[in-house]
This record gives sequence, C-alpha cells and structure tokens, in this order.
Amino acid sequence: MAAQPARDAPLVAAVDAGTTGARAVAFDLQGRQVAEARQPYRISSPRPGWAEQDAHDWAESAAAALRGLAGRAARAGRIRAIGLTGQCPSMVPVDEHCVPLRPGMLYRDNRAVAEAGEMRARIGDKPMHQLTGHVAEAFHVGPKVLWLRRHEPGIFARASLILQPRDVVLHRLTGLASTDETHANATLFFNLRERAWDATLLAAFGVDPALFPPVLRPWEIAAELPRSTADELGLDAGVPVVIGAADSQCAAFGAGVAGPGPVSEMAGASSCLNSAVPEPLPDLRVTHYGHVVPDCYCTELGVNTTGAAISWAVKALGYATYGELSADAQRCRRRLQRGGAGLVAAADAVDAAPLFLPYLGDGERDDPSARAGFIGLSDRHSRPELAFAVIEGVALGVRAVLQILAEAGSPAAELRVGGGGARLDLSGQIKADLLGRPVLHLDLDPAGFGAAMLAAAAAGMAEEAGEAARAVRRRARRFLPSRWGGQFELQRAAWFDQVRLDAAVHSPRELA
Repeated sequence: MAAQPARDAPLVAAVDAGTTGARAVAFDLQGRQVAEARQPYRISSPRPGWAEQDAHDWAESAAAALRGLAGRAARAGRIRAIGLTGQCPSMVPVDEHCVPLRPGMLYRDNRAVAEAGEMRARIGDKPMHQLTGHVAEAFHVGPKVLWLRRHEPGIFARASLILQPRDVVLHRLTGLASTDETHANATLFFNLRERAWDATLLAAFGVDPALFPPVLRPWEIAAELPRSTADELGLDAGVPVVIGAADSQCAAFGAGVAGPGPVSEMAGASSCLNSAVPEPLPDLRVTHYGHVVPDCYCTELGVNTTGAAISWAVKALGYATYGELSADAQRCRRRLQRGGAGLVAAADAVDAAPLFLPYLGDGERDDPSARAGFIGLSDRHSRPELAFAVIEGVALGVRAVLQILAEAGSPAAELRVGGGGARLDLSGQIKADLLGRPVLHLDLDPAGFGAAMLAAAAAGMAEEAGEAARAVRRRARRFLPSRWGGQFELQRAAWFDQVRLDAAVHSPRELA
C-alpha cells in the first residue's frame, strides 16, 4: 500500500484554554507533536485572594491559537478532529448571546470562602461528597455562583448561563453552549454517580437548573466545525469538534491512567494529581470526577502554584531562564551529595538548604489560609540553595498530596508527569527519591495529548490513538529512587510536614 503524502496524513488537534494562555497543538497518530501555537493572557488580582481573567481572551486567544496551528501543521498533514480542554473549575456568567458579563473567576480565586462554608453547613461534608465526589471549597464553581448572587445581584440577574473556559471556546468555535461531565462535576450541583444535574442540591440553594448548560459525555462529538469558522481559521469545514474534558482528566487519559497503579501529574502553572478508581473513595479529602474512560472514576488532588512557583523564583532570584535556575539547583544538590557520604543525619539535612513552602496563590484549594515562604534561611545560604529549595518545595508539595491519596486507598505505583514540570530533571529525581517509586517524564503535554486522542477515538481512530499513547510512555524519561537521595529527602520531608502542621495551627485565620 502506497504511503500517504505528508499533506494528507491524518492529524488530530487539541485546544486548551489554560491558566496562562490558550494553546493549540497537533499530533500525528504515532503520538508525536507536530505543531503548536500559543496565545498568552493575563491573570489579574484586584484584591488579595482574587484571581480573574477576561473571558473574551479565553475565546479569542483560543481561536487565534487554532488559526496559527492550522498554518504550522499544514505541511505535516490534515487536521481530522479537534478535542477541547481547559482549566477547571473557573467560571464566567454570560448573557443570552453567551457574551461575558464580568471577568471570569479562576479556580484559584478564594473570594467565596463564606459561601463554601454555607454549602458545607447546609448539606454536610459527607453527604455532599457522596453525591458529588467533592467537599465544597471556594475553589469550586458553586460557591462562586452563590457569591455572585450575593455580591453582584445585577449581574447575576442578567446571567443566562454559567460557563467554564472550555465551554466558552466551544461556543466560539461552533456556536453551541454545552459542557461535559467533568466540568459539571466541579460545580457541586452535578450528581457523580447518576451523571446528571442534581435537582435536590440545586433546590437547596435556590439555583435555577437552567443556569447550567446541557451535559455531554467527554468522548462525544459536540458539533462539526461550521464553514464560517473553518474559513476564518484555515481548517476544513465539517471537522468533528469533540467536547473533551477538564484539563486534568484529559492529562490522566493522555498519561495512560485508566486503572489502578499509575498516577498522573499535570504539571503546569498548577499541578493536578489523578488516579483511576472503579468506585469513588470515601475519604473526604479526595475529590472525584467521572473519568473520560467509561465506567470509571478519576480522583483528584492538587497544588495551586507549582510551575507558578518556579516561574516566580526565576524572576525573584534574578535568573535569565528556567535553565539557569535548574542548573544552579542541580549544582547545589550535587554539592550536598558529595558532602554527605553514608547516612544523612537529620540536622545535616535541615542545615543543607532552606525549606520552601510552594503556596504562592494566597491559599490552596483545600486551605485558603496556606501561604508560601522560606523556612530555615541563613546567611550561609545563597542563590543556588534558594533555587534548589524552590524546586524541592514543589516536589514536597506533590508528595504531601500523594500521601493523602495513598491513605485514601489509591497509592501511586508510578508517577507520570507531563507539562512544563516534566522539563526539570532534578524535579523528577527528587520526586522519585521522596516517593520511593519510579517517576516518568513525558515528552509532551498530556492534557492536550489526551484531548486530541479523545478526538481521534471519537472520529473513528481509536486503535491508532491507543498505540500513540503507548508510544508516548515508551519514550518517557524514567527516574528511579536513589539511596542517598531517599535518605536526604525523607529527612527534609519530615521537616516539611512539621512546618506545614505548625503553619496550619498558627495560620492567619486561626490568629484572627
């Protein structure tokens, strides 16, 4: 059989309305990224604890990125399907024409702490977790909806729908207003097991069910690309647009997390950690979504500012590039290792470098009082020790989350990391030492790849999508635990755990 000309080779694309910008990426059916286009947008913080974006940027930046991708991918083949994903849970109220009525509120926006507390008090943590897979936090869409009704009643009265960033992009591309099950899970008004809007929860808070869009399964084709949009973007009309899922669930799928054992880390500005379970876990600390794999659930825990902490350190410590920071941190660790032959004493591990708490976002999804900081700083320490502490602190934050997942009944046999965090080899080695488990660094963004492979499967290329995913895992860089690193990092982890406990006891909320 004759080989297909390159321009006719099938490609699948993903559009990701992320935290720091919109991204469009194309993959071939061997699991290789062939083209990418990005359009950044800003996060604004008009008050402490608030995080907003212009929701018009979600739509227009996504369209611009897809337009750029179409031109760059043309030499490699033809885009045959498009999958969508995005940051979640972030939200914006829109009018009857799906025009945003105010800036969007991001997942890391903690203004709705009081409303989350009211939801917990009215329903109860355990009943809400059983119904939705979540315990209410300011992180979720539901408390933000209640905040909007209380503090901006004029805007709330004009709202026709509450949409999330991926939903805004879907409407921009197709004119359709819909969401999928994973985004619906994050509202706190969607029944996890029944996979439907929960009339009892909506009624309990006086929320009109019409405020939320119809729900599709993540693997469904939402619409075909209209001729007008196709012409605008330089794509073929009629290309299937698959609804996709929240970014972390797409990342789990892209990393091959479809059953117990592996855990994925979507390591971007924030980190989401996901495992697959046959039934929801009863531990209230663990949130759950319907998986993009049928008849399966996806756990989720996370850290709000992992990649964001690395970015902050590059600027705050005066590095020109991420590579410079990483190289300094790597030299620091090698120096510590050369000086620490044999067993590592706890005092030596503490003195080696300051500890860094990576909670830079004015609160965490499960603790609005969490704050970042260097602990144990001395005039013996210089920039390399601080660089090492930041990379290590991010890894320690991830380990703390994985401990919760293990205690809940879903231990990680292997951690599969994708996104910007997978470009830091030191991070992979520290995580392997902390976990005592292999860590894989994937060579692509698993959220975009997962969304694209969902689209491929929906467009009749399921077998090819499965082989592409296996090829990605075969190419991954693999980090294994080391003897010295395990001793050193576990001593540091004990210190980290104690500092976090002390910080929780003496938090600003407690002192207030």
